[in-house]
Amino acid sequence: MSLDQKIIDLYDEYTHRPLARRTFLERLSALAGSAAAAGAALAVLEPNYARAALVPETDDRIVTERIRTSVADVRVSGYLARPKDDARHPAVIVIHENRGLNPHIQDVARRFAVAGFVALAGDFLLPLGGTPEDADAARDLFAKLTGESVVQQAGAMLTLLRENPHSNGKVGAVGFCWGGGMVNILATREPRLGAGVAFYGVAPPTEAVGRYKTPLLLHYAGLDQRVNAGMAGYDAALKAAGEPHRIYVYEGVNHAFHNDTSAERYDQAAATLAFDRTVAFFKETLA
Repeated sequence: MSLDQKIIDLYDEYTHRPLARRTFLERLSALAGSAAAAGAALAVLEPNYARAALVPETDDRIVTERIRTSVADVRVSGYLARPKDDARHPAVIVIHENRGLNPHIQDVARRFAVAGFVALAGDFLLPLGGTPEDADAARDLFAKLTGESVVQQAGAMLTLLRENPHSNGKVGAVGFCWGGGMVNILATREPRLGAGVAFYGVAPPTEAVGRYKTPLLLHYAGLDQRVNAGMAGYDAALKAAGEPHRIYVYEGVNHAFHNDTSAERYDQAAATLAFDRTVAFFKETLA
């Protein structure tokens, strides 16, 4: 099923503005032409976590565990995946979208483990009770989550990964959508961050850019007008600050093209290329 771009843009507005679900469904029905057509559109737009298992938890190449602890009075919760060996590996914090720590993000952590990283997918909604099962309920919590809380949690996760016996002590961060924006923020706030990768993440305030010269890899979707509006200014600020960075724009794909639980927005070719570039970038910067 191929959807009109206006429907995909409406769904993006629903997930980020956000719109009330009733308003969204009314507008979706109008665009789709009927309630039945709207339901069919939702089936390929909304997450289907049954698809989120490229690397199953039973994969014998990796070890996984759920963690809940405190670091200097900062509570941390998340999902840790690492290679099943005794070597020391670079580490990455995996920062979720504005749906919280769900099965898809856990699978992404496992993918990084298979690629040779100690990966911690944190639940940044922990101060608000943790990620709820309902995706809309999770989205609504983000308006109550402070940026300072996220920075503190990420700092605590960074400490955990630096001290992990399976880590080489070098830690990067990768984020998607909301998480991509948070990676951009962390690069201006956390001097211990070894590298950052942002998938379609909103740019940080330009006055803070370049503070720590953190190497950055920035992935953008060609059809993502909302996020891409800040790309040129961010690029210019990074260049002016002398901060090492690479930008890739994947033409003809939508925001969230890496998320394979949403059939309509997912683009396998772009997602594979962006992930491979991310792995190579982290191996280069965190070795």
